[in-house]
Amino acid sequence: MTRIKICGLTQIEPFLVAGQAGADFLGLVLARSRRQVTSEKGRTMVQAVRGLATRPAVVGVFVNRLAEEVNRIADYCPLDWVQLSGQESWAYCQEIKKPIIKVIHVSPGMTVEEVLSNIETGYQMLAKKEFVCLLDAKVGGAYGGTGQAFDWELARAVSARFPVMVAGGLTPTNVGQLLMAVKPWGVDVSSGVETDGQKDPAKIRAFIEAIRKAEADALGD
Repeated sequence: MTRIKICGLTQIEPFLVAGQAGADFLGLVLARSRRQVTSEKGRTMVQAVRGLATRPAVVGVFVNRLAEEVNRIADYCPLDWVQLSGQESWAYCQEIKKPIIKVIHVSPGMTVEEVLSNIETGYQMLAKKEFVCLLDAKVGGAYGGTGQAFDWELARAVSARFPVMVAGGLTPTNVGQLLMAVKPWGVDVSSGVETDGQKDPAKIRAFIEAIRKAEADALGD
């Protein structure tokens, strides 16, 4: 089954809705962003989700922060995973204690070979760590949550070699198409399940339902 990550959650209600609806990962942005939450609020939200029968993993999103600070906040909340969305090196990743989601920003003109080489280096340097890469569009100086898509053909080629998550421009309407075209290990959405800049519980449910329907349709073929 495709792993599902709902990111940029800032309020308890959609946070719990995402977990109850079947999301595997719930993302809290602990970096500077309009979706940023404090570590104190993150701790409260983590405590709230612990009571769910589905027990999704909570991911903290960081950007170019000192590794010791990331580890401290990850322990305080406490987070299950750490997502690194900046220019963090693979050597930096070795300092992070929690399992890692490492964002690979796909710029226009970037080749499949460049992405594969980067990920291969990660597997060599993090051989003893649990981690997965997340492919997202590079849009200006933003580090995610832009709602902009990138070349799905590149994503398909990379997904054939490594388990990766795919983000960028996904919505309840098009995520099924992505699954058929790319067959990723997982998908990540933020702005695609928002209404007027806020997480929409109905869109979160619709996004997850669209994924499960696409999977069921694929099994029926």
